[in-house]
Amino acid sequence: MSENIFDVVVIGYGPAGATLANLLGKYGLSVLVLEREAGIYPLPRAIHFDGEIMRVFETAGLRPDVEAISRPGLKGTYFNNAAGETMLIRAGTSERGPHGCANNHYFHQPELEVVLRNGVKRYPSVQVRTRHEVATIEDGTRYATLQVRNLQDGNEYTVQTRYVIGCDGARSLTRRTIGDEMIDLGLQQPWLVFDVRLKAEVPDLPDHSVQHCDPARPMTFVNVTGNRRRWEIMLMPNDDPEQLVQPETLWKLVSKWIKPEQADIERAVIYTFHSKIAKVWRKGRLLLAGDAAHLTPPFLGQGMCAAIRDVANLAWKLEAVLRNRIDDALLDTYGSERAQHVHAFIDLAVKLGAIIQTTDPEAARERDAKFKSGQPETFEFPAPRLGAGMWQGDSAPVAQIFPQPKVENGRQLDEVLGLNFAVIGEPDLLDGVTSDTRARWEAHGLVVLPARDPEILSWLEQHRLRAVLLRPDRYILGTAQTSAELDSISTLLPTTAALTH
Repeated sequence: MSENIFDVVVIGYGPAGATLANLLGKYGLSVLVLEREAGIYPLPRAIHFDGEIMRVFETAGLRPDVEAISRPGLKGTYFNNAAGETMLIRAGTSERGPHGCANNHYFHQPELEVVLRNGVKRYPSVQVRTRHEVATIEDGTRYATLQVRNLQDGNEYTVQTRYVIGCDGARSLTRRTIGDEMIDLGLQQPWLVFDVRLKAEVPDLPDHSVQHCDPARPMTFVNVTGNRRRWEIMLMPNDDPEQLVQPETLWKLVSKWIKPEQADIERAVIYTFHSKIAKVWRKGRLLLAGDAAHLTPPFLGQGMCAAIRDVANLAWKLEAVLRNRIDDALLDTYGSERAQHVHAFIDLAVKLGAIIQTTDPEAARERDAKFKSGQPETFEFPAPRLGAGMWQGDSAPVAQIFPQPKVENGRQLDEVLGLNFAVIGEPDLLDGVTSDTRARWEAHGLVVLPARDPEILSWLEQHRLRAVLLRPDRYILGTAQTSAELDSISTLLPTTAALTH
């Protein structure tokens, strides 16, 4: 392959682009990452990811390094009214939740990006070019062609690639090339994001996250990691945005919790929280991921999570298509699966935002009365199903992610399965499939794991199942109670001989 022809070009080197580069590099694909900025943005941005995302980092071989720069959030998030009474608690988890780790983690984004970029350096098949800006993208029959400008010397050159993945943010050139239409789900609310670094311990600051549902001034407080703390503060109708970000105003807004001499301001910026989803996620050889494809308000801490889920869904599909194991049409399932999934998270974030952002005093009193019944209600948000795509079945747990127990001498399930499709089931059921099914499994490098581990056996019994077929991203492709049913769902894996190009 020519030095300027690649399997995949990734535009944008934030967390989504860097994670995708790690996953594609692990597959051995030829990848070029193009990033217009010289280095990592040094100030805080995203601060939370969940257990599913830690599994993606684990799959990329980076879990120990990510754990070293993050902390597990075990106490959950408290929703307090203006009087400081707790109305709701979004549940925390133990150190070992369903994904084999805590289900909430807090971090400083520049530190995470260092880990991800160092991970990319492991793969000689991945090139990274910073200070290189994509000017145009043109789709083609065999390749997409990109016109690229080297911002260091002004030279321009062309690159060809089988696929372009636009991880290029909310102002995405890739999305504009595909067609810039986004579906607006209705939320547009400006908030002030205020990050500080403590000089010493402040005893009255909580060690967990708090949503201050005060109609006079809704706020969020987050214990991030180390000495970093964040307030998110809703703008009110009479606020002057320029005045709001001045230090004297900032300290007044948080004066009930902290004093200027106790911390240094790291960042203060006003964002407008949006809820939007791209109408089209793929056009030919061009695909979107991350903020280029969706924008979510932060009330669930799912913005970066959604972006990482995008690339985890996409990476194995790109590998299967590029290695001619599955037809290119598989890539159409990326947008259909992810759009519905992220829509469910955005809807829930908007609903929680409605609780937090209540500013009418009477509506706030009605809200408080509804939740004030002794013990605060504890809730967990349900894991949504994927939209229509590469899976088969009418109800959960199909199209949801499989848990990660420890198996085989205490090893994590994902370590045992690697980057492969897998079937897990009772031994006699696995033994009963046809030779065609076994040939299909072998063609896809599928891992066959007899269900002997107590946690897996318990999960199968709970769901009244005897086998599950898993995709490389650990989402459940299908379930079976008989060998014949397992034969049937295995037909979703086309054999190499069946592919046409």
